[in-house]
Amino acid sequence: MTLTQDRASVRSPGRLADLFERGLAAPICLTWELTYACNLACVHCLSSSGRRDPRELTTAECEAVIDTLRRMQVFYVNIGGGEPTVRPDFWELVDYATAHHVGVKFSTNGVRLDAAAARRLAGSDYVDVQISLDGATPEVNDAVRGAGSYATALRAMTNLAAAGFRGFKLSVVVTRHNVSQLDAFSQIAGRFGAQLRLTRLRPSGRGADVWPELHPTAGQQRELYDWLAAHGEQVLTGDSFFHLSPYGEPLPGLNLCGAGRVVCLIDPVGDVYACPFAIHENFLAGNVRQPGGFEAVWRDAPLFARLRAPQTGGACRSCGFYDSCRGGCMAAKFFTGLPLDGPDPECVRGHGEAALAAAGLAARPHPAADHSHRPGRRAVPVTIARRPPGRSCDENPLAPPAPAEPGRP
Repeated sequence: MTLTQDRASVRSPGRLADLFERGLAAPICLTWELTYACNLACVHCLSSSGRRDPRELTTAECEAVIDTLRRMQVFYVNIGGGEPTVRPDFWELVDYATAHHVGVKFSTNGVRLDAAAARRLAGSDYVDVQISLDGATPEVNDAVRGAGSYATALRAMTNLAAAGFRGFKLSVVVTRHNVSQLDAFSQIAGRFGAQLRLTRLRPSGRGADVWPELHPTAGQQRELYDWLAAHGEQVLTGDSFFHLSPYGEPLPGLNLCGAGRVVCLIDPVGDVYACPFAIHENFLAGNVRQPGGFEAVWRDAPLFARLRAPQTGGACRSCGFYDSCRGGCMAAKFFTGLPLDGPDPECVRGHGEAALAAAGLAARPHPAADHSHRPGRRAVPVTIARRPPGRSCDENPLAPPAPAEPGRP
């Protein structure tokens, strides 16, 4: 298979992971963060969002990217942020994409999904919605996503259901505080006619600071695997949990790190990263503003060529379960200070735990630029037992950072 193999030729025999390993002519799944502006301050935010970056792509530049995606036959794009709906031209860009037959799936905390917006979405073609919720109760959710965010998400889902929008996604990042709520999440999704989507907590962005206390324990990982094995046909995972495959049969999906092969990220200023969870200069492939735009980056970036080359597997190659998990998640390894050809930090055989102990905290790379509302305050305490803080975010997501409180950095 060549780097320019057309996706249609993936009908040839063999495992999908083997067929996709050397990359495709266009990404299957493109994530595009339209803005870093956000009304919330989620403690595990992958992009450390909060404040808008003044360099973000203009409307015309975004439309040019959409034109490129159409030309490359990218059928849909995952739009996120930040909170994408706070961008003034958000609906204009959604309409432009769908008019050019590029489907849109966008993730939102629901802050702008009132009844009118829900009716608009229910009448749209090529548009899907993901509502983020990280606790099946306000206590669990709001401690991570901010006070009032549970009510905001449920109001958005109520509006979508009332408008007749069926099959939107309820998107949950699995943490040690909500693993026990998987059945409750499934019930919430069913109540609104939604589909449950579970994703893995990565130690990226602000998540790097809270990952040690938020990622599921070893026992919870097994509990999660068993639940997914029993409900996998009804639940989307976005290939988040292939590191759990050594527990038994592989979970549905590619069971492969698709970074630079079948997925990538465009950030608000046009930088293209190999993986949505690896926003760091080590994984920066180029920028859509450079000659040739996104297509040239995807086709010619040296970083992508290296990722599409045959991998040795490193220390994991000798493990009898390597074919099941392929060494796990690149971003999870990188941001915990582990070598990319080593074990996943949550390796179910225990190899990651030993590697983490050997590496130590000093080996952890620092995530990329922090757009949080309060620069310098990267660590946000996560407490489930106490009442969440009364003010977890600026009301205006485009506001300048708030001044530090007395006695705080």
